[in-house]
Amino acid sequence: MKKAAVIGAGIGGLALAIRLQSAGVDTTILEARDKPGGRAYFWERDGFTFDAGPTVITAPDALRELWRISGHDISEDVKLVPVSPFYRLSWPDGVAFDYSGDDAQLGAEIARLSPEDVAGYRRFLKYSEGVYREGYEKLGHVAFLDFGSMVRAAPALMKYQAWRSVYSMVSHYVKNEKLRQALSFHTLLVGGNPMTTSAIYALIHKLERDGGVWFAQGGTNRLVAGMVRHFERLGGVVRLGDAVSAIHTLGDRVTGLRAESGFELVVDAVASNADIVHSYRNLLKDSRSAQRTASSLEQKRFSPSLFLVHFGLRGSFPEIPHHSILFGPRYQGLLEDIYDHGVLSEDFSLYLHHPSATDPGMAPEGHSTFYALAPVPHLGKFPADWSEVGPVLEERILAEIARRLIPDLKDRIVTKFSYAPPDFATDLKAHLGSAFSLEPILTQSAYFRAHNRDASISNLYFVGAGTHPGAGIPGVVGSAEATATLMLGDGR
Repeated sequence: MKKAAVIGAGIGGLALAIRLQSAGVDTTILEARDKPGGRAYFWERDGFTFDAGPTVITAPDALRELWRISGHDISEDVKLVPVSPFYRLSWPDGVAFDYSGDDAQLGAEIARLSPEDVAGYRRFLKYSEGVYREGYEKLGHVAFLDFGSMVRAAPALMKYQAWRSVYSMVSHYVKNEKLRQALSFHTLLVGGNPMTTSAIYALIHKLERDGGVWFAQGGTNRLVAGMVRHFERLGGVVRLGDAVSAIHTLGDRVTGLRAESGFELVVDAVASNADIVHSYRNLLKDSRSAQRTASSLEQKRFSPSLFLVHFGLRGSFPEIPHHSILFGPRYQGLLEDIYDHGVLSEDFSLYLHHPSATDPGMAPEGHSTFYALAPVPHLGKFPADWSEVGPVLEERILAEIARRLIPDLKDRIVTKFSYAPPDFATDLKAHLGSAFSLEPILTQSAYFRAHNRDASISNLYFVGAGTHPGAGIPGVVGSAEATATLMLGDGR
């Protein structure tokens, strides 16, 4: 392979392109939007910098490796800053829990919340270490192209009871309901329902404890900018604002692609970091096998969408940490409303991002940058008119933050805007407005997820949230490694 194209400059696409370019493959990225990043887009308004997300950076060594493989160091382009506590969790009754990687501090928090669960937590940590070793270190960076690869992985999956949910497994070890929520909510950050997502995802606890939670100085957008700078340093080319309109095929081979501008590119291989259904359904219209795959994918379960409120405030709030989780009055019932019933509930849980707590430069002097994120049903389950629903939900979210954290919030607002499910569908071509692509349940994981290489078109590849291992920065960077291995010929 001498020449390749990557569709989409999300973190997964950039990670793949860096690996290909580092190996000497002449690589071009085509990105539809005016800025790179995909879901990690950003806006600058009234002096505030707002990351679209993701905002939780874990597994920093996987990112550092993208520079190491070509003899460089990530510090040339990106400054990673540790965040502590990882998250502050709070409940409507006023109870708070600081979740960190410090063993003594975390042990003290657990003992304060539920002394009888300290020993159970230790057993859960040991379990998390096991699934991290089997599910992430051994399987998180390799492609599952045939059923045999799933069979070979089965013993480890069975050993760690992968058929059970994360919440079920956590509940096996700890009895306090708040602690059960504290140890299971992480799957929501990759689009999974803690009540149904495979227990293998309990590995996230070990991943965070070992690698920490980090912030890229200037925002996640600075990580993206650093990846672009490194890719271009290696000789790669990024074309922004030029959406791919078609992937050309001849028989069982990709021959190149065409962009909306009329730009044509002939390549030896194409990898798509675009939405998986959009890639198959719209970019491969002339391929019968691709249309069959699209129809199959459309029958699968997709993760929910998100509703985000970005807001800049006068004043600083040192008492509010970088990451907060504001649980609502319900946990399982709310999740059922979002994932199963397609109901926009009166109550909600929020992830509150406060980057200016770590980097005051994210806001004008004397001001603070925030966003609040609420999981909501995707457009297939809740096909509402978000131009009407959005403003109402925005007001309710801001009112809840005012009630629990910032009483005079409304008087402090300098700027605000929201981002709703139709924006995911329009800006990212996300199927059903899903924020995380395929839902990470066991029957949609590994071999049962969209493959990193198409089964019929031999030089067509995929990377990102819809492929193995899934969403989140470690997931898409892991998918880039798996896909690069295939493209460079080592994984056939």
